[in-house]
Amino acid sequence: MYEKTTRSITITVQPFYLDEQSEPDEERYVWAYKVNIENVGDETVQLLNRHWRITDKLGRLQEVKGLGVIGEQPVLNPGDSFEYTSGTPLPTPSGIMVGSYEMESAEGERFDVEIPAFSLDSPYDSAVVN
Repeated sequence: MYEKTTRSITITVQPFYLDEQSEPDEERYVWAYKVNIENVGDETVQLLNRHWRITDKLGRLQEVKGLGVIGEQPVLNPGDSFEYTSGTPLPTPSGIMVGSYEMESAEGERFDVEIPAFSLDSPYDSAVVN
């Protein structure tokens, strides 16, 4: 598991390699990742946007930006958490992901929360990224 806290918002990520959806012979490797977003502070916040940077084993970077996560823009009161699962394919057997969520406080202040870097490792790669 990977974890990082920014401004009282704790992000925990657990990646999983999906062998049943991957096709190594066709250079297609697929991972799911479970994300838990927990508000450990005393202010209500809303997740507005996401920004991912996904780098494959060869150093090729793909950026993904968009509204919310899995079609939602959750509001987190103090003590609340929100969990979701998503996924990503890569053309190489390993890689790394890192990113941020844009949040907004109840007072209208926007700020970024860091998503910890996490490695995407498959059993088809002998060199582990992280």
